[in-house]
Amino acid sequence: MSRLGRIRATAESLAVFLLLIGLWQLIADWRLISPVYLPGPGRTVAALWRGLARGDLGGELWATVQRMIYGWLLASALGVALGALVGGSRTARRYLGPTLEFLRPIPASAVMPVAIAFIGLTNGMVLVVIAFGTLWPMLLATVHGFADVEPRLGEVSRALRLSRIAQIWKIALPNALPDILAGMRLGLTLALILAVVGEMLASQDGLGLAILLAARAFRSPDLYAGVALLGFVGYCSNVALLLVERRVLRWRQRG
Repeated sequence: MSRLGRIRATAESLAVFLLLIGLWQLIADWRLISPVYLPGPGRTVAALWRGLARGDLGGELWATVQRMIYGWLLASALGVALGALVGGSRTARRYLGPTLEFLRPIPASAVMPVAIAFIGLTNGMVLVVIAFGTLWPMLLATVHGFADVEPRLGEVSRALRLSRIAQIWKIALPNALPDILAGMRLGLTLALILAVVGEMLASQDGLGLAILLAARAFRSPDLYAGVALLGFVGYCSNVALLLVERRVLRWRQRG
């Protein structure tokens, strides 16, 4: 896309966003929904700044971001390592495939009571649930990337007598990298969702608990301020990973 096209797309996206904010303001002004449940954008922004100025929202935001990143990193390490093993070996796929297919459909919410029983209502329990729920997009993407190597590249590696490690590093990993990065980007979104749910259920400090307490006390401006912060975190994390993906895969764009 040309520079002019990117500027136009950004302007159009911003216009849609402002239109939605204006519609929200009209609904609040006309009281189509009670202000107890739907404050206006102005009250929400005021609550957001007030919470950030006091430091309450900043601390809760940092706690949620930490859980999201730690759980995502743990899932990334496990998902890429296990995916490389399964995707690069027919024997591993034969032995581990059925077990992985059995575990994959299990929702992270169903695993949470089991994690609570073994670990308790702790920060570690939340991290385990985040890692379990976030693991699968990265695992499946890695398996697909490693299993989808062009057969002729395998013949070339054998002709060059490359070791198994060299084959993985020079052929399989570059081939799988676009899939891995796409899975990691999806996994980061899931990590944020599970971090919030875990905080709500385990009563751990973070935006999830803050939003839950605000809802119970009918403090709708604080509730929407927390939701807005979550949206901001999700947007920024996605943009950051997109920039990393473009930089890492720059060689493909040149090709």
